[in-house]
Amino acid sequence: MKHARTPNIVCTLAGTDERRVVVGAHYDKVATGHGVIDNWSGASLLPSLFEGLHGKPRRLTFVFIGFTDEEKGLVGSRYYVGHLTKEDQTKILAIVNIDSLGLSDTKIWLSRADKHLANAAAAVAHATNPPVSVVDVERVGESDSRPFLDARIPVIDFHSLTQETFRILHSSNHAFPALKMKECLDSCNLLVAYLAYLDATVGASPQPAP
Repeated sequence: MKHARTPNIVCTLAGTDERRVVVGAHYDKVATGHGVIDNWSGASLLPSLFEGLHGKPRRLTFVFIGFTDEEKGLVGSRYYVGHLTKEDQTKILAIVNIDSLGLSDTKIWLSRADKHLANAAAAVAHATNPPVSVVDVERVGESDSRPFLDARIPVIDFHSLTQETFRILHSSNHAFPALKMKECLDSCNLLVAYLAYLDATVGASPQPAP
């Protein structure tokens, strides 16, 4: 991959349908701090989400991606989207991007999110009862959902940033003591349920009226 020393890490969990949901989290960090929140918290969650779906019947195919070099300009996600064929693009129903969990309860970047994906998150949160709120983070920076958004693929970003906590990122305070494990676990449980909900609903044929 040009301009990257490490590759994207891609793991595909096949369903009965070739249409897919991408679940992504970048695994690089900046030089300052330990990168625990941004983005060990997201990248380390991908195997748990895989296991949450593995072994159960699935309609959709799920593609889990650890993106390289997000901090250097979304290098990995731009490469991935840039090398999709038109047919591949049409098969992607959504990307669920996970970046910077564990500072607080789960947050959604609503101003960027696809309406149906956001409504699905609200429905799952209501059913499972973990705290979920809205914090838009345009002023904080970009995320790996941007190349997908530019390609007109529906996106949703999950994070945990607030006005009070986002300054921890890229600072010397960016270390394990800042991470709240209960909030991380709540986010994990929410996302496992959310992906299962997407499998049941996104792109499904409407049921005929009785």
